[in-house]
Amino acid sequence: MQFPSPHERVLPHQIHLDKPPECQGLEEIEQLNRIQGSLLGLAVGDALGASVEFRSHQYLVAHPVQQMQSGGTWGLQAGKWTDDTSMALCLASSLLTQKTFDPYNQMVRYKWWYKHGYLSSTGHCFDIGSATRQALDEFCQRQKVVMKTLSLRTENDADQLSFTDVKNKIDKFDINCSKPGKAGNGALMRLAPVPLFFFRDPALAVNLSGESARLTHGDKKAVDACRYYGALIVAAVRGESHENLTDESFYAAHKDWFGDSGLDEEILRIAEGSFKTRDGYANGIRGKGYVVDALEAALWAFSKHKGSFKDGVLAAVNLGDDADTTAAIYGQLAGAYYGADHIPPEWLQRLYAKDLIIDIGKWLRYEGDSIVGKDRRHK
Repeated sequence: MQFPSPHERVLPHQIHLDKPPECQGLEEIEQLNRIQGSLLGLAVGDALGASVEFRSHQYLVAHPVQQMQSGGTWGLQAGKWTDDTSMALCLASSLLTQKTFDPYNQMVRYKWWYKHGYLSSTGHCFDIGSATRQALDEFCQRQKVVMKTLSLRTENDADQLSFTDVKNKIDKFDINCSKPGKAGNGALMRLAPVPLFFFRDPALAVNLSGESARLTHGDKKAVDACRYYGALIVAAVRGESHENLTDESFYAAHKDWFGDSGLDEEILRIAEGSFKTRDGYANGIRGKGYVVDALEAALWAFSKHKGSFKDGVLAAVNLGDDADTTAAIYGQLAGAYYGADHIPPEWLQRLYAKDLIIDIGKWLRYEGDSIVGKDRRHK
């Protein structure tokens, strides 16, 4: 199973993956439904919010989003998505092609998106957060050091290396290209492929969820937001109830998944139920770019609108501000909980590159089943 190279300039809807073996048994079918639901939920939330990204809550009170629609800052057609989904697909493509968690390859693929529009819905990078941009610029500089040290002729030669190659050949090479203080929501918005791939080993999934964030968002708040949300996605795929997922004791009940590193106090406050407020925006829930706000807003929508993916994702979008990302974060967990078959079919019908996203879900389930045991060494 191969993804095209960035130089082929193939758009996502033109990518056709081979099919993995079919699921065997009801448990695998349900797991697949939840895995595909998480990826589709991310993309649907992103596409729903794209037309009103940066709109205020007050504007959306008067003009609420109720369906897929065109327009917005980027002038996208209805159903097309932004950087949230592009980066998630880059992450998924790395996991599937490398058959392991390879942070160097992940950064290479994010760079391909940044420079060449790889896995973008429009063929170019049109929406990127400042922390992500800074981290990718830093990675490009570090890659030049790699090329010089290893006497590589082209950037493409450097792109073909693995993290193990670089780590073994260059002393003290640091793949994490961010720093403390970078606590935006840009790592949380793309997270889902990691817990979906590693859900069979919850402790590994939680650890690598944090490591996936650290590449571009170095603040502990961003890392721990991804660890906590990764744990929720794992639990959802494994069939835990809505009550368990939103319970104030979820973190304590799953403490063995988190190892010896405790959660940042602001993330812990959310885990202990700060998102459970009836009035949402009036009580301080905000769809902002700060990862703490974004996590709390997504969980508020998931908690308040129990039983309906549709109502929850629209509530997330209509908070306003960073609407597409709040909804994409919501969609990862809600999609994993409700499953793909509970996302409105009229939205899926309009979703750009839906078939590719569905096939990636199939491969994440299949490859994760055969690979996860090998990756215990990353713990």
